Amino acid sequence: MDDPDDHVYEHVRQEIKKCGADAIPILEHSWEHDYYGMVFQNRIEDLIHEIQFSEIQRQLLEWSSSPDKDLLEGSILIAKYQYPGLDELKIKESIQNLRKDIWLELNDNQTSFEKVKIFNRIFFDLYQFSGDTKHYHSPVNSFINTVLESKKGNPLSLCLLYSIVAQSLDLPIYGVNLPNHFVLAYMDEYHANHFGQVQNDFGVLFYINAFSKGTIFDVKEIEQFLNDLNIEHKREYFEPCSNTAIIKRMLTNLIFAFQQIGNSEKVEELTLLKSLLD
Repeated sequence: MDDPDDHVYEHVRQEIKKCGADAIPILEHSWEHDYYGMVFQNRIEDLIHEIQFSEIQRQLLEWSSSPDKDLLEGSILIAKYQYPGLDELKIKESIQNLRKDIWLELNDNQTSFEKVKIFNRIFFDLYQFSGDTKHYHSPVNSFINTVLESKKGNPLSLCLLYSIVAQSLDLPIYGVNLPNHFVLAYMDEYHANHFGQVQNDFGVLFYINAFSKGTIFDVKEIEQFLNDLNIEHKREYFEPCSNTAIIKRMLTNLIFAFQQIGNSEKVEELTLLKSLLD
C-alpha cells in the first residue's frame, strides 16, 4: 500500500477491493497499528471508503429491486453512507421503545383523530421530537440515527420516522411528497369522508404536518400551499408516494445540504446513489 510505484499500488488496491467488505476490518486494524507514513495512512482511508461506498451501492440496488422496499431499511442504508459503523440494532431498539409507549395508550375504540392525538403527545411531547428550524438544511437532519439522537429533523426525516412507527402500529399513515415540503396522509380506510363536510378525492381522511408538531389539516390547505407557490395541482401532491420516492427525496435533500457547505465529493457520490433509484 505504501509502494512509491503507482502501478504496484494500483494492482494491490484492485486486489484488495475484490475482497469487498471482508477486507475492511483488516484495513482498519492496519491503519490503527501499522504506520508507514502519511501516504500509507491516506491510501488505507481512501480504500476503506471506496469499499464501503461500493457496498452501499450494491445494497441500495438490492433494496430497490426488493418487493417490499422497507422504509426503515432504506433510511438506515442512507445513514450508513455517512456513518458506516452505525449500530443498526440501537436504531431499531429506539424505534421499538417509541412504538411500545404509543401502543400502550391505543385501543380499538378510539377514532383516527384520537389515535393521532395520542401519537403526537408521545412523539412530540414525551420524546420531544421537533423540527430543526435553526439548522434546517444541515445534513444531520436527514440521517435517521442522528435524528433519533438529537430529536431534531427536517420535514422528510420527521415524517419518515413518524410513518415507520405508525405503520408498525397498523395506522395507515404514509408520506406525501410535496414541493418544498413533506407531510403525511392518514388514509380513509373506512370511507369516513363520505359522512364529513370536506370531501377528499384521494382516499385521505386528513393530513399531518410532522414538522409542526403533528398539526392536522385538510386538502384545502394543500391546495392553498400550491397556489401560493404558483404550482399546478397534481395528483401526486395529494396522495401517498412510494418508499422509493421517499429515499430519493432524502438523497436530494442531502445533495443540496452538501452543496451548501461546498463538499463536492459527497455531492458527486450522493448523486450517483440517487441515479441507482431512477
